[in-house]
Parts: sequence; C-alpha cells; structure tokens
Amino acid sequence: MIIVTGASGHLGRATVRALAARMEPARIVATCREPEQAADLQALGVTVRHGDFDNPGSLSAAFEGAEQVLIVSSNAAAFGGDPLAQHRAAIHAAKEAGARRVLYTSHMGAGAASAFPPMRDHAATESMLQSSGLAWCALRNGVYASSGVDFLGDAPRTGRLTAPEDGPVSWTAHADLAEAAAAVLADEGRFEGPTPPLVGAEALDLGGLCGIASDLLGREVRRETVAETVLREGLRASGVSEAAVSMVLGFYIAAGNGAFASNDTTLEELIGRRPVPMRDVMARALLRRAG
Repeated sequence: MIIVTGASGHLGRATVRALAARMEPARIVATCREPEQAADLQALGVTVRHGDFDNPGSLSAAFEGAEQVLIVSSNAAAFGGDPLAQHRAAIHAAKEAGARRVLYTSHMGAGAASAFPPMRDHAATESMLQSSGLAWCALRNGVYASSGVDFLGDAPRTGRLTAPEDGPVSWTAHADLAEAAAAVLADEGRFEGPTPPLVGAEALDLGGLCGIASDLLGREVRRETVAETVLREGLRASGVSEAAVSMVLGFYIAAGNGAFASNDTTLEELIGRRPVPMRDVMARALLRRAG
C-alpha cells in the first residue's frame, strides 16, 4: 500500500488523484484529520483513513500495511504548532508500520542556515529521514505558484506593489508537483535522498509578476521597493506577530540570496510536459477575482 498523508489539503489531494491515474486506486491509502473531507477520493476507490500528526497513536492504524509513505509537510508553525514533532511522529509511525520507503515534500531552498524559517524545518526533517534507517526521498519542491499570487495582494486592484528587494523565484504549480510526487512513488527506485529542484520553467521576481499582471489586466501594476524596516514596522503596526514578521521578511531575504531560483528540468522530465507557466496561474487567479 502507498500511504499519502494530508490528503484533504491542496497538494495531498492532488497527489492522490495523480497517483490513482497511474495505478489501481485500491493500492492507495489517503490519510487526513477529517476523513469526511476526502469523500471525493474515496469515490475513486481509494481507502481513506483518519490520521493526525498531533495524535501519534492514530498513525499506527492509518499507516497499516504501508509499503511507501508520502509525508506531506506540516504547516503547523503557522498556527503555533511544532512541525518537527509532527514529522518525527510520522517517520516513526512509518517505520513501525514496516514501510520500506518514506517520501517527504521538502523544498528546493531547504537549508539549516536559511533566512526563511520553513527551510530550516525542511532541512531538519531531511536529517531525521537520513538517520531513520529507512530508504527515503525528499522531494525538493519549488515555491508554490499560488504563493506568488498571494504576494501580489491588492496590487492588481490598486496598481501598486510595495515590498522589499527580492530575487527570482521558480514559481511552481501544485498540479505539477502532485504529478511529480505520483511519478516518484510509482517508480520506487528512481530517487534516493533529495531530488534535484522540482521547479517551473522560469524564475521571476515580483517585478516580473507585476509585469505579467499589467499585461493581463491591460493597465500598469507598478513594483515599488522599500526598505525591510518599512515593511517590518508596517506589519507590526498591523498586529502581525514577530514570528510571522520574521517569516515574511525571511522569504524576501532568501529570495534575494538566490535560494528559490533554478532552471532545473527534472520536473519537466518527471511529468512529461512543460510545467504550467506562471502566466497561466495568474490569469486563472485574476479571472476568479474579477468574477
């Protein structure tokens, strides 16, 4: 059995669907905190089980019969939780269940010294996997393309994006990353350890995103650069927590250091086509907003 965690989330759900297109759905188990939210996956013939990283006892039953386990990285830090404790529990449960291989949705920018806190968590989780005694693979995913749309904020409406200096980012669509994860799960011997960067075909900074938005909207969306201190003070004045402030500023710093820029073609090779262009992602997002 192949176990996919976080199956009610965007990436987990898409991965289960992509995997079901490659193999018998009866070989797939989708786990999540609220199984009723994955009824669409059950309708495909996939087994849906309750599994909660915060309740390690639930993972024993969730991972029963596991041959491979895909651990979709936790976003617990955004809610004051401990993603590393959750990842440790999932790795332990996979080993106890007899899984022979664990995959983890890591990140192209993973590194213990990264300015962006989640990258340090990814690096720490990769270290856990390396010392687990299991065969493992870290999917070094690119930055979600949807996050690039989020960074634009109200700029498509106001015509102005004000932010600190950044750097090129290889924005990557969820659908492409899901297909890549399914491909690596279906071809068990293809990767060992960290993969090459799994990224979109072009790296764009925020100025590039503003240029695309301008073209799509038919009016200028201007990129204005401010000092990091200006953004920090503005976020604090808005009541944003210090942890969240560090998270936001850390992204700009890491991007400026080149942590998220790559032109690697491994993703394209895995999915057998060109990755979804950022322009297409933005066009759909802007159309939804207009509607």
